[in-house]
Amino acid sequence: MKSENEVAQRVETLLGQMSLAEKVAQLAQIGGADWNFGPKAEDIIRERGAGSVLWLNDTKKFNQLQKIAIEESPSGIPVLFALDVIHGYRTIFPIPLAMAASWDPDVPEKSQVVAAKESRAAGIHWTFTPMLDNARDARWGRIAEGAGEDPYLGAAMAAAQVRGLQGEDPTDPERVLACAKHFVGYGASEGGRDYDPVHLSEAQLRNVHLPPFQAAVEAGVATFMSAYMDMNNVPANANRWLLTNVLRDEWGFDGFVVSDAFGVGNLVVQGHARDGRDAALRSLKAGLNMDMASSTYLENLDGLVEDGTLSGEQVDAMVRPILAAKIRMGLFEQPYVDEALLEQVAALPEHRQTARWSAQRSMVLLKNEGGLLPLSTEQQNIAIIGPLANSMEATEGSWMVFGHQPAAVTVLAGIQAKLPGANIAYAPGPDINRDVPHPFGEFNLSERKPIQTAEEAEVAFQTAVATAKDADLVIMVMGEKADMSGEFASRGSLDLPGRQEELLKVVSAMGKPIVLVLLNGRPLSINWAAEQIPAILEAWQPGTEGGHAVADILFGDVNPGGKLPACFPRSGTHAPLYYARTLTHLPEDNPRYRSRYWDGPTTPLYPFGFGLSYTTFAFSNLQVSAPQVKVGDSVTVSVDVTNSGQVAGDEVVQLYIHQKWGSDSRPMRELKGFERVTLQPGQTKTMTFNLGPDELRYWSTNVGQWIQDAAVFDIWVGADSLATLHADLEVVE
Repeated sequence: MKSENEVAQRVETLLGQMSLAEKVAQLAQIGGADWNFGPKAEDIIRERGAGSVLWLNDTKKFNQLQKIAIEESPSGIPVLFALDVIHGYRTIFPIPLAMAASWDPDVPEKSQVVAAKESRAAGIHWTFTPMLDNARDARWGRIAEGAGEDPYLGAAMAAAQVRGLQGEDPTDPERVLACAKHFVGYGASEGGRDYDPVHLSEAQLRNVHLPPFQAAVEAGVATFMSAYMDMNNVPANANRWLLTNVLRDEWGFDGFVVSDAFGVGNLVVQGHARDGRDAALRSLKAGLNMDMASSTYLENLDGLVEDGTLSGEQVDAMVRPILAAKIRMGLFEQPYVDEALLEQVAALPEHRQTARWSAQRSMVLLKNEGGLLPLSTEQQNIAIIGPLANSMEATEGSWMVFGHQPAAVTVLAGIQAKLPGANIAYAPGPDINRDVPHPFGEFNLSERKPIQTAEEAEVAFQTAVATAKDADLVIMVMGEKADMSGEFASRGSLDLPGRQEELLKVVSAMGKPIVLVLLNGRPLSINWAAEQIPAILEAWQPGTEGGHAVADILFGDVNPGGKLPACFPRSGTHAPLYYARTLTHLPEDNPRYRSRYWDGPTTPLYPFGFGLSYTTFAFSNLQVSAPQVKVGDSVTVSVDVTNSGQVAGDEVVQLYIHQKWGSDSRPMRELKGFERVTLQPGQTKTMTFNLGPDELRYWSTNVGQWIQDAAVFDIWVGADSLATLHADLEVVE
């Protein structure tokens, strides 16, 4: 591994040898796909080089372009090949929201280790992951890509993903550069509508939205991606306060920042820049190093330097961290990839094993009335019903890499493998489809099929009903197709799409035992099912081994232990809804004021942190090491957790605080500690957490800086955000 002094010296040597045109080229990320408009990637690289290439997933083509960069471009500087590898390259893991539901940082870290290994074997150096946008509005489609609603949980998952993708040695040929995105506030878009404006106070930014990004910086993340949208009327791609003042000056980030696709050019569309020249000037001066695919830097930066609007040193400052990343990775010494390596790496059985384990730990048991689950493997006559039961796309989920061929074990296949001798009948029922087609649909050919006519849908509905009638047990697999969450996938409603609930009601009326398995990329409003269906398993979009993992849980080989990383609203119209709200002058525990709507309760259907098990747990003996501490000091909080049931299981012990008064109003509850623990029947374990200035401070609107108040704090420890085991802590001057 090269020393930073060696890296810096080599950067300066390269800069001294490069023309202005070559330097500007390093600030450009160019498209490598055949459908790109404008000059071909090979022509741009041959003429002046390039910082990076994206929208290409072809190992042979990677080597061809790299050979041009090394042997034919003026500077001979290798290219970074970048791709969206969100939750797996060939082996697909649960979507990030699901991995956050594990409440176990080992899950995203180990999953991303495999994703990095497969990606690098394919020739990819850099992935646009992790997405760290806090999302408190489940209507926003990209909630699927993040860790949910909480900054503390999100920060833990952020650091874990960075560790998994990058490792400790930048020259490791099995790791890739990570990219913290989208900086920042993207998940708070108005109405949950993708790309819409965001308006956040500095206190909201610093207390809620920035912590996962700062955790990524502290974990050593190599790159950042700026967000698309206006944030407080300044597009994030040209926001110097974010990209320079906070990211570099406050946090000490020394990597580079890339825009989102076409983001620099879009400054003109957003009404922020006069033209491309103005857009390039604004973004570069704000601190944005690399222009993703808009060619705005390529077309304008040379002229801005030549006429004196920008200095050569300003361009050099933007190029330095890009060159440094390439040097640290060892690309100058090892620019090519073995084209036979990917098939060897992707075939490693431990990759599938990790995917199955990750999916098992990510699933959340929402209901188990009468102990219906786990099911007996003696079941012989089962109907599996639902449009997602045999869908590889819905099982693997949204945001697959370009060219990925679905290869998931579906829920149907997983149960068939679990019960090879059983009579298992399958009927999908009516198809479900988006009202507005996905704009990326042309790239997802495997999802495309003719839209059912009303008559065909009715036949499918009645066939599913008849199939259920003949069974002793019905497993309904419902939720959202892969294209119903992710980018371009915001929704106004959170109900089950199509005729799924109607089918659920008809089958339920038969009086047979029913299990509902949800495959989805966001919280859903399953109000009727929550009341009427005895067993509900939230499986999310669980990845390549998802069907096996579902079967493992349904039939008791694995005891579910996941917890919700975001609350489930009762209606899409209730969003944004989250647990860490501030108190109002009308206390919510007063029956007269419990609901803020007159037509129903505003409490979540399922709260943040919720999840059941096949066993039960008891919390007791909550202790705070000192009842009173001074500002700046720390205490430990301990609690005994007992498996009070009959089988081994996992519990996620969660610690919440509330500051009762202070310079600003503080949320009713804030997560400040958690740990997932496995306990045998009757076993008790004492869990210990630290509470100190990092946990007790906040950014104050009144004071305009980070502060820690002298105040009294509520402390709760339990199994979810409604925990009742309570203690007090007084902090004094």
